[in-house]
Amino acid sequence: MSTINIAQECGCFKRSPLENNVTFDNKDDAMIKALGMVNHMNDKFCGKHGFELSENGQDFSIAMKAPQPASGGCCGGGHCG
Repeated sequence: MSTINIAQECGCFKRSPLENNVTFDNKDDAMIKALGMVNHMNDKFCGKHGFELSENGQDFSIAMKAPQPASGGCCGGGHCG
């Protein structure tokens, strides 16, 4: 048995149809689902933070990662160059 755990459920996750602590009969199915979840969360959620996948034996964990600062300190307002 393999489980996908979301370490900290943000508001976007709580509003999404995704589920925490989902269990699969085999590790391959869990990994495919976990990769899909991480991609969905990084592509479709608000973008305040990113998500990364880690593996621990038979289980997978998805954790928030710190937001990436804009390159060179630019705020993205379009006036830096």
